[in-house]
Amino acid sequence: MDVDELYGLPLDEFVPARNALARELRNSGRREDAAEVAALRKPSVAAWAVNQLVRTQRRAVAELFEAGDGLRDAHDHVMRGSGDGSSLRDAVEGERGAVESLVGAARGLLTSDGHELSPTIIDRVADTLHAAALDGDARAQVQNGRLERELRHVGLGMAVSSGAAPAPAPRAPARARRGRSASAGEAQQRAEDRAAAERAAREQAEARASARATEREARRRLERAQRAANAAAERRERAAQALEAAEAELADAQSEVDEAQAQLHEAERAIRDLAG
Repeated sequence: MDVDELYGLPLDEFVPARNALARELRNSGRREDAAEVAALRKPSVAAWAVNQLVRTQRRAVAELFEAGDGLRDAHDHVMRGSGDGSSLRDAVEGERGAVESLVGAARGLLTSDGHELSPTIIDRVADTLHAAALDGDARAQVQNGRLERELRHVGLGMAVSSGAAPAPAPRAPARARRGRSASAGEAQQRAEDRAAAERAAREQAEARASARATEREARRRLERAQRAANAAAERRERAAQALEAAEAELADAQSEVDEAQAQLHEAERAIRDLAG
């Protein structure tokens, strides 16, 4: 086993396998390598989940990186005044869809004790995927499948507007205004595009928060329903066992009745024979 394979193991096997690899390296005289391996930290649950996605969902991860590049390009174009809000919104939706596709795959992963990943862990996985899509340093940490801790991305430099209108700029003299009418129009267009970028970023954040809240409530409802179903199944099992025991007792009692009736008929026949 090598270091790369450690990060593909089930999470509860990481530490024993790491220690065994370090011991093997020390025994073979590679003490520096052994020390480096022994210092490796066990990944957090969210980081472990991302590592598994990188290793098993290569095509979807490549699409995530492509969508992230597209979103960064669209944002840069808007900031330079050469793009528009519509293109940016499409890029935002593309990146969001790529993340959600991988998050769906993450929900199929199980913890070491066989449970699904919690909503909190899923949120951290999503944040890490967004970071890998949009930040070069984060992507470098994620793409080799050896991440130790989850990541978080703070944004693309798009400030979320508070909704207040900007203060009007001082009016220039009439001659200057006429000479600058074309550039003023371009500036207005850039301002509108920046506003569209801010709206797209705000809508993305609001939609993500709403989706996560809905998911958390759905999971809580599912957990409650699952507990109720498990309790009902246990009651049904106990009732089935009680029914089986009662049927066995009934069968024994019926056998006793049959034997008693046979004995009675035999006795009655004997009496009739003696009387005759």
